[in-house]
Amino acid sequence: MSLKEEKEKLAIVNAFMAYTLENDHFPKSVYKFCKKNEMEEKTFYKFFGSLDRVKESIWESFYKNSMSLLKKDENFEMAKPKDKLLSFYFTFFEVLLLNRSYVLFALAVDEKMMVKMGQLSSIRKMFKGFASELIEDGNVDKPSYLQHPPKIFSEAAWVQFAFLLKFWMEDSSADFEKTDQAIEKSVQTAFDVFDNTPLSSLVDFGKFLWKEKFSTL
Repeated sequence: MSLKEEKEKLAIVNAFMAYTLENDHFPKSVYKFCKKNEMEEKTFYKFFGSLDRVKESIWESFYKNSMSLLKKDENFEMAKPKDKLLSFYFTFFEVLLLNRSYVLFALAVDEKMMVKMGQLSSIRKMFKGFASELIEDGNVDKPSYLQHPPKIFSEAAWVQFAFLLKFWMEDSSADFEKTDQAIEKSVQTAFDVFDNTPLSSLVDFGKFLWKEKFSTL
């Protein structure tokens, strides 16, 4: 894709997000969206087959921007799997923070679950691929009987991702410090499970969740 085409595609994405936030709803049709933005439909269809595909692309861009930032750090590739995952989460939520209004709307409570999860289908695939690589790296020095299947554990990693995303959306603490704590504790727990030493971190994470979610009931 040429630089000009990348700019055209980005302009469509930005217009989509702006339209959504300004009108409190997603565009209803490609025709109306293009008319509102003085854009020819053929320009839209050059990059996207549907409005739903734009939604997916937005989440893809959040992921790609995060990975691009991480790879600028020369130490990232040499880091341990646990540190890579921590770095990813901290960077990813910083990227989301720049687009928090859109994220909160896109994953609004009143949206149907299938609609919400549909727009995450692409990032789910990308994140699970990343998680699988981390799992494979973690398996390298383990005997075969202690190695963990990437397919199963990457799915567990996606569940963790979804949990942290929901936690961040509901977090009202200053500078989202509670989300930072949730990231650290959940990643520690995940890797303790991966290393077959889960008890202490499970208890610690359980206490954290109880304090944050149930102490005010």
